[in-house]
Amino acid sequence: MTNQEDSGQAGRVDAQVFSAVCMMADAAAQAQRALEQANTEAKNELLLAIADALDTHADDIAAANEQDMQEAFESGMDEGKLDRLRFDVDRIAASAQGVRHVATLPDPIGQIVRGYNLPNGLRLNQVRVPIGVIGMIYEARPNVTVDVASLCLKSGNAAILRGGHAAERTNAATLRVIRETIAEHGFDQALVAMVDAYGRQGATAMMEARGHIDVLIPRGGAGLIQAVVRNSKVPVIETGAGNVHIYVDRSGDLNKAIPIILNAKTQRVGVCNAAEKLLVHRDVAETFLPLAAQALAEANVVLRADERAYGIIDAAGIEGIDLEQADEQDWDTEYLALKMGVKVVDSLDEAIGHINMHSTGHTESIIAEDYSAIERFTRLVDSAVVMVNASTRFTDGGVFGFGAELGISTQKMHARGPMGLQEMTTTKWIGYGTGQVRR
Repeated sequence: MTNQEDSGQAGRVDAQVFSAVCMMADAAAQAQRALEQANTEAKNELLLAIADALDTHADDIAAANEQDMQEAFESGMDEGKLDRLRFDVDRIAASAQGVRHVATLPDPIGQIVRGYNLPNGLRLNQVRVPIGVIGMIYEARPNVTVDVASLCLKSGNAAILRGGHAAERTNAATLRVIRETIAEHGFDQALVAMVDAYGRQGATAMMEARGHIDVLIPRGGAGLIQAVVRNSKVPVIETGAGNVHIYVDRSGDLNKAIPIILNAKTQRVGVCNAAEKLLVHRDVAETFLPLAAQALAEANVVLRADERAYGIIDAAGIEGIDLEQADEQDWDTEYLALKMGVKVVDSLDEAIGHINMHSTGHTESIIAEDYSAIERFTRLVDSAVVMVNASTRFTDGGVFGFGAELGISTQKMHARGPMGLQEMTTTKWIGYGTGQVRR
């Protein structure tokens, strides 16, 4: 699924599709109520069986993915999206390992968040419970099918998925393995279902299905995310596009900075935690920018530089560099390509202000040795994750120890940052009394 595929689909939903999706969600809700009664051991056994089944059927899933990859390539899909679409045997094995990791994590259901006694002796406990039916609308990211299924099953939720046309064969093959394993372990296959057969109308129906789907999570490019946020009647947890910044402070260790920038920009260009902008303090710009530009040029990164950065880099006479003048639109653009915006700033506060104005609130990183600069940056930058002297590529549920993730939430209510098991729960209050009445 591309941005163009689903970003413009707000509008009249076909009545038959809407009815079918609501029936699917209602069946998922019924199955979820049964799952909610399962103990942790039973859920973990199911997850381990799903991981084994993914390994067993990896060749079949990879063959389906090869067909999706070929079709996407022939249709002109860009390199970043093709990288996200790839679900080969190695990536399937990594996803299976993520499922096993989820099985080892503490079960959040029933955890007491807080508890206390009122003066009248009434005992109050706030406990974690499943959200219910979680809808996911995502782009060409077949690993998300596995991640969402594993996290939902462990946290006692059901999942309704819209994985998009680009990964339709891959998702179908993956879901077939997951649903067969669910049934083999005595649970209802309706726990994990997909609306891809209904195309764009399926996603539109999910947005309309308030009262049937409890929460909707979009994961993809800015166009898709904003379309869901603007048009959904179902409550939305907003995941973010990644206009991600690295700021090199005047106190930064320049030898550390270059490997961090290269990793953040070039390890995987099509992911939301890849760095898109480089801000450099004026006191180190003359020294650092030619070094950074040289390294980025060798990695085939196109640089879109502001006037001061352009002058410094251009004067260095770097062979083979692709250097262009930046415009105002650059500072708000998530490239998802071998391209990076570069800007010289006069101060730490200017860097913070620029980031807070143009960032999508995903991840930012500071390269600095001055503790006061680090403390000010981490306190004032308004993003879900702030790294210090480290690559932005670490913003990931698997890396954070969650086993998998639903996405990176850039909103501020309920969940922020990588979303794992705890973010897939809500809470309820339980009051234990001995006959108290209110007077």
